[in-house]
Amino acid sequence: NKHDKTGAGKRMKARRTAVAGMFYPADTAVLERTVLELLATAPASSDSAKAIIAPHAGYQYSGFTAACAYRLLEDRRKMIRRVVLLGPAHRVYLRGMALPSADTFTTPLGDVQVDMEAVERVLSLPGTQVSDEAHADEHSLEVHLPFLQTVLEDFQIVPIVVGNCPAHEVESVLSALWGGDETLIVVSSDLSHFHAYDMAREIDASTTARIEARDATLHGEDACGANAVNGLLLAATSQGLQVSTLDTRNSGDTAGDKSRVVGYGAYAIA
Repeated sequence: NKHDKTGAGKRMKARRTAVAGMFYPADTAVLERTVLELLATAPASSDSAKAIIAPHAGYQYSGFTAACAYRLLEDRRKMIRRVVLLGPAHRVYLRGMALPSADTFTTPLGDVQVDMEAVERVLSLPGTQVSDEAHADEHSLEVHLPFLQTVLEDFQIVPIVVGNCPAHEVESVLSALWGGDETLIVVSSDLSHFHAYDMAREIDASTTARIEARDATLHGEDACGANAVNGLLLAATSQGLQVSTLDTRNSGDTAGDKSRVVGYGAYAIA
């Protein structure tokens, strides 16, 4: 049955943390303080956003850039009730998009409920499947959860790991879940990987210009979350929304050496 790809009888299980203590602090109090400090250092904004693109490296590398996107959500703390969270597959080869059978995702800040009704709806669309394996060790979604738990109040997530997948299939999932002011879309992506500092800045400036132009033809060398980003850019175009850049930098600016860097960008779609 296409509409019951979740195996409804197997619910009531949690997806445990995979990268607490590596990408972000495992201690609850330290994690709370770290996220609040990152948000406090990011510029305040009176703007809002329907969707954000934010990076997923360790917080010492990309936490400030991510915080620039999450600051935009503070005014909608009580309004946002559902977060559609998409990020690339790093750990397994994946065709299409993977949803979990778990009904909660756990972090040191507590449990986040999965919107199982929305998961069921997505599973009726092309290119979707249930794969707990794709979620088990994946950091691209997990690192965003402590930010969401800090800036929002009462929300559920629709967690989607995006593999080798055409942009129009991602767009159709986003369209199905677009909703109104209660729904936020978060796409998790870093920019270029492992170039020297000046080369990375050049590549990332070009990628940023393409994202601002809603050019949905990005490749993995431009941004590791390119497939999800492309789908979001198609959706932004069809919804008549614009993209603005909030912050770009790379690991050579934050906590890494400049000979081999990873780029980070934060963008708002409104």
